[in-house]
Amino acid sequence: MPPRQRVANGKRATDPKPSGISSSPVESKGKRVSLSAVVPVAFDFYNALALVFGGCCSNVLTYEQLLLMNPGIGSALTFSQMLFIALQSLPSFLTLSESGIPRLKPRQVPLRQWALQVLVFTTGSLLNNWAFAYKVPLTILIVFRSGGLPISILFGYFVNKKRYSMRQILSVFVVFTGVILVTLSKSPNSTDSKVPRAMAQEELRKYLLGISMMAVSLLCTGLLGVLQERTYQRYGPCWKEGVFYTHFLSLPAFFFLREDIKRGFVSLSSATSHSAIYSYAVLFGNLLSQLICVSGVNQLSSQVSSVSTNVVLTVRKAISLCLSVWWFGNEWNAQLGLGAAMVFFGSLLYTLNPGVSNKKV
Repeated sequence: MPPRQRVANGKRATDPKPSGISSSPVESKGKRVSLSAVVPVAFDFYNALALVFGGCCSNVLTYEQLLLMNPGIGSALTFSQMLFIALQSLPSFLTLSESGIPRLKPRQVPLRQWALQVLVFTTGSLLNNWAFAYKVPLTILIVFRSGGLPISILFGYFVNKKRYSMRQILSVFVVFTGVILVTLSKSPNSTDSKVPRAMAQEELRKYLLGISMMAVSLLCTGLLGVLQERTYQRYGPCWKEGVFYTHFLSLPAFFFLREDIKRGFVSLSSATSHSAIYSYAVLFGNLLSQLICVSGVNQLSSQVSSVSTNVVLTVRKAISLCLSVWWFGNEWNAQLGLGAAMVFFGSLLYTLNPGVSNKKV
């Protein structure tokens, strides 16, 4: 049956149709869109979801496997990630001069705009990968990295002069409390009574140092978000250029960490429990899965709203945490579970807030 019609101001108009994908043509801004036009869009959306969940979750597994082989591989791993993504992005930013010599394409953003971002980004990445060597379990690392919402709120309030609703503030309080519970879930009381007191105190000292590294890493992430927001507001949405130059320009900084990087690669080559081929295969899997993860997140964010993207990423982190506990048998207790639930619930509560208040004063 044809759709019901009504008369409005002397003109006939069809009743609104429900949104969503339909087998029949749909109206869109006065144009009829057939199923053949909708299917590719839906395919791209589900393809992006597959890249996010498949790439990001597998990246966590390879990341933990590398850390179990050598907890001190942080510098070598960070350098490998920076170099891999820079080389993968390089062809898109090269052009041939009149003499046939490759050179970089003209930039949309001046180099000086990327300088501070490179410093913040590199510092945060290094601290994030170093923390595992300081007795911070990966389960706590995952939850801690998921708790960056309070940092983002602080930077938004004091730097960007944004104001937030009471529901958003409550969400931040839930996340912050969850992070505190997760941090305290690894206590000296959980250590073996046969371990000497001095050794237990040294373990606690390393753990607190690792937590401090994670806290500074979160601050770097929040600051990086502010710098990126200001850059894109001034020069436009040039995120691909940002990804390339923040990775490419960070490479010279690793010259000062060359000895640590060398030790990391040597440890992979001389691994006792795994062959060198297997070790480097896991490293390559980590780099490849990270590239897939980043591509999926960017593809998803280009198709749906930032709210939907944040929901997907929050669910992904929860799945990564479950995989880490199940696959590697990582330590788990009621306090860690409660804190993780509060972090993920608070993040979702903030993301699903219908009254988001991002207005500046």
